[in-house]
Order: sequence, then C-alpha cells, then structure tokens
Amino acid sequence: MSDVVIYHNPDCGTSRNTLALLRDRGVDPTVVDYLSVGWSRQQLESLTARMGVSAREILRERGTQAVELGLTDPSTSDEVIIAAMILDPLLVNRPIVTTPKGAALCRPAELVLTLL
Repeated sequence: MSDVVIYHNPDCGTSRNTLALLRDRGVDPTVVDYLSVGWSRQQLESLTARMGVSAREILRERGTQAVELGLTDPSTSDEVIIAAMILDPLLVNRPIVTTPKGAALCRPAELVLTLL
C-alpha cells in the first residue's frame, strides 16, 4: 500500500507503535511529521470529513494548552478549534492514518489494522 499516510509525532509512543504495526504488515507509509510541517485548514477539514468526526474529536488536551485556550468549552466552534490547531499543531491528537479504506485517529495503535 503505497497510498498510506501517517500523520506522525516521533515523540509519541502510540504514534511510533502505529508506524511499527504498518511496517510489520509490509506497508511503507508516507510519514508526515506534522509538528514540523504544520497543518492547513483544508487538510484538517478534509481529514475530519473523511473520518466523519468533528475537530473537537481529534483535539489533544493532555500536554497542550487546549483548556487554557478555551478549546474544550462545548460552545467553541470547530472553526475556532481548527484555527488553533493550525497555530499549534500539537493540539491535534495523533496518529492519524489514511488509506484507501478510510482514515482514523489510531488510538490505540491497533485501530490501524482496520484500515488495511
């Protein structure tokens, strides 16, 4: 599967485990270090649409400023959350994997197997 993409944080154990699972299955994914390259609005909107989730559902709270920024408030719109994710890529939970079968936030890592 050459059309597999993992949005990866090399410092995250779940992300590393997901990448290892892919490689163990003979998949050589495109690895996107999103902390280095960042996100675009179009990219985040496309990923959430493909996963069938809201931006809030891929918002990472632990180890981020999500609460301080008011992003966990139920009245905060997806538009505001996405804007914050663009400014601070760490606010996106990881890893997100896309394959021809779909896209998912792979927490736990074994969820990636449903995409193969």
